[in-house]
Amino acid sequence: MSRIQNIFRPGYRVLIAYLTLGYPSLEATIEAAVLLAGSGCDLIELGIPFSDPLADGATIQKASYQALKRGVTLQVCLEAAQEIKRRIATPLVFMGYYNPILNFGLEAFCHSANRTGVDGLIIPDLPPEEGEELEANMKKYGLDPIYLLSPASSEERILLVAQRSRGFIYLVSLTGVTGARQSLPPGLESFVQRVRGKTELPLCVGFGISSPEQAGRVARIADGVIVGSRLIQLIEEDNSLSSLKSFVRSLRETLDQYH
Repeated sequence: MSRIQNIFRPGYRVLIAYLTLGYPSLEATIEAAVLLAGSGCDLIELGIPFSDPLADGATIQKASYQALKRGVTLQVCLEAAQEIKRRIATPLVFMGYYNPILNFGLEAFCHSANRTGVDGLIIPDLPPEEGEELEANMKKYGLDPIYLLSPASSEERILLVAQRSRGFIYLVSLTGVTGARQSLPPGLESFVQRVRGKTELPLCVGFGISSPEQAGRVARIADGVIVGSRLIQLIEEDNSLSSLKSFVRSLRETLDQYH
């Protein structure tokens, strides 16, 4: 059983946090990751900055752009992940786009990610139909492939993703990009139930979750909650990270009500 699979247990709601590596600085990313691990997060997604982040909204696009301007390369991301892993035991996954990984070399990247202590990969622009070569290298180096589904996914795509994912399946709450939102879509429950009927893998919901109330709605139906853009906003607003800490603790307290 992988380290990602180990974070899921009956009745427990997993909290997953996203950070863009190198935004607002590498030091801030590392400090925030350590804080998140100590505040109740079960897994941390480390976003690899990319010039064309098609799945991301304005907040993460801006973070990626600024990180790239600061010279954050894939090699820098690997080194930062290694430093984070040195400080915390919380599982880490990379969330990034396919082109930089292909350019780095699929096997070289998977080998390096494994050596840094990363446990899985989320590649939003890599459909499972085209993921076999990367998956083979991920298997060789003990990394879990985590594919995404959206409310627009067909029944055939749901079955394919269920067969090919390990660790958990990432459910995108809406048809759109990442970003904090005032409300979640009305059809979220039926979407989760539709996928639940086709897999026994844990289901985690992300995109648009920005409050404990929204996290609570997700916790009623899913195994985990993924929060990203709102965390980046809090880091921007308060570089002491005290707002980030209190927000994450409020999420954890909310999820713990759904045992």
